[in-house]
Amino acid sequence: MFRRGLSVLTILLIVLLGCSSFAEEAKNEKSGTVKTKKTAAAAVKKKKTAPAKAGKKVRTARVVAAAPAKPLPVPAQLSEVRHWSTPDYTRVAITLSHDTPYEQHEIARTPGSSLLSRIYFDINGARLAPGVKDLSIGDGLLKTVRAAQYRADTVRVVLDVENIKDYKIFTFSDPFRIIVDVKGERRAEISALAPGIVAAPPAAEPAAGEALRAIQAELQAEMPKEPAVAKAAPRKAMKPGKIRRIVVDPGHGGKDPGAIGLTGLQEKDVVLAIGLTLAKKLKDELGIDAVMTRSTDVFIELQERTAIANQVGADLFVSIHANASLNRSASGIETYYLNLAKTEKAAQLAARENGTSLEKVSLLQAVLFDLMANYKLNDSAHLAEEVQKALYKRLNDRYPPVKNLGVKQGPFYVLVGATMPSILTESAFISNDKEEAKLADPQYLEQIAEGILDGIVAYSSALK
Repeated sequence: MFRRGLSVLTILLIVLLGCSSFAEEAKNEKSGTVKTKKTAAAAVKKKKTAPAKAGKKVRTARVVAAAPAKPLPVPAQLSEVRHWSTPDYTRVAITLSHDTPYEQHEIARTPGSSLLSRIYFDINGARLAPGVKDLSIGDGLLKTVRAAQYRADTVRVVLDVENIKDYKIFTFSDPFRIIVDVKGERRAEISALAPGIVAAPPAAEPAAGEALRAIQAELQAEMPKEPAVAKAAPRKAMKPGKIRRIVVDPGHGGKDPGAIGLTGLQEKDVVLAIGLTLAKKLKDELGIDAVMTRSTDVFIELQERTAIANQVGADLFVSIHANASLNRSASGIETYYLNLAKTEKAAQLAARENGTSLEKVSLLQAVLFDLMANYKLNDSAHLAEEVQKALYKRLNDRYPPVKNLGVKQGPFYVLVGATMPSILTESAFISNDKEEAKLADPQYLEQIAEGILDGIVAYSSALK
């Protein structure tokens, strides 16, 4: 009986609690605190259609305006397609106004064949600019390059293949460029340089620009006179046939001044003077064919510089620059070859020389692993070591003290895609007032050229 009575009491308690709970929910619903999953539109409809009770205010639903739609991305404009060609190498550069995704595709000559008939790119979110024409190449590797508006938001670029062994794809930034390097069999030796590629002029004095000459005159008057330097011993002769052609690349130029010193000295003028002097010495003293990427104050795109070196079949590629740093006391010389940046400073320098951001440098590093497969990494490191050692010795002997910052690695656009040993030398810090003054001295610039030349001779002498 006791247990039965207890059970009855338990049931009564549950019923009472349930009634209390229902009453509470009804109260909450009446006061409007219960959340429902109705849409705002449904709530508005209910409020509009519900009849108003006499003597009571009718609350209209509060309509929340939808967030404004995000503006559609501006289509990237494909403005230019260019190519550089030799019998065993062709570079195609597709230029767009800004970064945009693309898809790469291949079509084989026959199903399952490794031989290709076409390589094509679907560039999404892009429009073809008026006036972009198809390229007729016919160099034994590629037949043509065709571009068309494939869909309203997609441009298709087609490379019609004739005979290639391998190809690499990478991108440059600012402006965004898709670079395609294709390689195949060399069928004939280059007998003459292509039009538009100029060797160093026979001028006795390097033409460094009006701005450089004016600043040189001012700074030289303030500089202490250097002690007379004994004439250097005759340079060792290079091994015949080992190094026949060198491309000398003065950095920046034209609309791109490079780094600018406190007095207004521009990197583009300084490195042009060094490059002209080096090219003349290579020809006169060593009998080497020196090809310059630029011999005047003109702008040359980064992808064009190594394309020129590949196009003329160069044995070495030497890019000349002047360093810069936010730290005005930074000084010294350093030489780079293409590889992943090992330090933050190397990445920052690569971003400056590439004319881009650290983020873009990181993206370049991501594709360098694949590009390194055919790059002459060890030979480039050896050339960098010899040039850095010789350049430091010559400058430190004549203009002490000079900091030897050593050989370093970095992802520099100007070195990407070169098929020969390639280096980038930072000859001094134009951001340092003392080193800027030296860079305005023609004798100092000549010693830089001599030091690079010494390094090239040492590299050649070590070749087997």
